[in-house]
Amino acid sequence: MKKIAVLTSGGDAPGMNAAIRAVVRTAVFKGMEVYGVRRGFHGLIKGEIEHMDVKSVGEILHRGGTILNTARSDQFKTEEGMGKALNILRVFGIEGLVVIGGDGSFRGALDLSERGFPTVGVPGTIDNDIACTEQTIGFDTAINTVLEAINKIRDTVSSHERTNIIEVMGRDAGDIAIYTGMAGGAEGILIPEMPLNIDNLCRRIIEGRNRGKSSSIIILAEGAGKAMELERIIEEKTGMETRATVLGYIQRGGSPSAADIILASRMGYHAVELLENNIGNRIVAIRENRIVDFDIKEALSMPKKFNQELYDLAQVLSI
Repeated sequence: MKKIAVLTSGGDAPGMNAAIRAVVRTAVFKGMEVYGVRRGFHGLIKGEIEHMDVKSVGEILHRGGTILNTARSDQFKTEEGMGKALNILRVFGIEGLVVIGGDGSFRGALDLSERGFPTVGVPGTIDNDIACTEQTIGFDTAINTVLEAINKIRDTVSSHERTNIIEVMGRDAGDIAIYTGMAGGAEGILIPEMPLNIDNLCRRIIEGRNRGKSSSIIILAEGAGKAMELERIIEEKTGMETRATVLGYIQRGGSPSAADIILASRMGYHAVELLENNIGNRIVAIRENRIVDFDIKEALSMPKKFNQELYDLAQVLSI
């Protein structure tokens, strides 16, 4: 291949810019032309494509978000929208596409691949919910952002002798809650992968109070419930003043960590290598610190497993 493009789709994640930079600079190094598609699949349908070079990705390595912007597109999910996207790619003479995003973005990449257009997915999402890879771009930064918030909130709840429920992102995956709950010494971690036993949680809070613990932190994954509802129930059952904090989009922002920059750079490089060799229909992943790739359909069908060992350890240490 001599001409490829790159886009970012779905929710933004710290490290996406590092992945874009790696794709562009690797392509230029290998003598390929590279184009950036703005606003994901929505922009692809509209023809929002621009030529990129080494200068285009200068000084973006440490910036959060994505310089190519991102958007969701219902039109792309239709045959008409898919046809328009393929026509745009042909008009620009583009031979392969790198899609940086989550599972929804990869379903779009699969649609293109099944219609004969070589596409490679790079997992960029803070949720860490792509089953084929041990870690996604943005996850490390997000958990460090959440951990910083937990430490600050703990100062306040300790001063006021309260219980605080901190709701974190993750959709149907509890990885952010597990990792930050473990690192932040939370007294409870609630995730969608495990059934919620509210009485057991309240008993742990009461037992901690009886031992002299005056405050508690509960980490709640958004897919496991709503912090405001849990606040009322816990306060009624324990008699302890309880407050809820929803961290929201702060978890997506900020400069990427060194780990995310390195991961994004490695994955972006590998994606270009695949296209250079006319290999598409793949998702790039990391397994045992090795960059590998999987068939898109196979990757999307893999069941997502959460870190049961870390979750169990957190329960033991939170007594």
